Amino acid sequence: MNLTVIDGDLLNQDVEVIVNPWNRNIIPWWLLIPQGVSGAIKKRGGYKPFFELGKKGAIPLGNAVETNAGKLTYKAIIHVAGISMLWISSEKSIENSVINAMKIVKSRNYQSVAFPLIGAGTGGSKQEKVLSLMKTTLNQIDYEGTVLIVRYAKSKT
Repeated sequence: MNLTVIDGDLLNQDVEVIVNPWNRNIIPWWLLIPQGVSGAIKKRGGYKPFFELGKKGAIPLGNAVETNAGKLTYKAIIHVAGISMLWISSEKSIENSVINAMKIVKSRNYQSVAFPLIGAGTGGSKQEKVLSLMKTTLNQIDYEGTVLIVRYAKSKT
């Protein structure tokens, strides 16, 4: 695996798929105030991925589902249930989110994927802890492609 950590905007990465840190998909998406990655996806990619996501029903904590990418140029978006119904992430939910997202990446033969720091925003976990956990988890997965972990940083332009 070619694993790289960068600072930037997840939606500006040259990869085939991106990962959206989502919730368990129990509350209808249209009732939620767009935040973080999901808010950026809705703003730049439109609502189509979330219409599709809504049809998939509840997502067990730590699991992942794939949808279209809407107006974004990616082949797909992988949504992970990284936070609980109490809006809290845990080591287990983050680890399982990474593992299950990578199962989709591998099964669909995607050659590149970009992850945000799952659970470090709304989920309340510390960025350094999440980054370390994600790197450890990813390094245990056999994958021949490129994986980016993107720490959000506002563009200077």
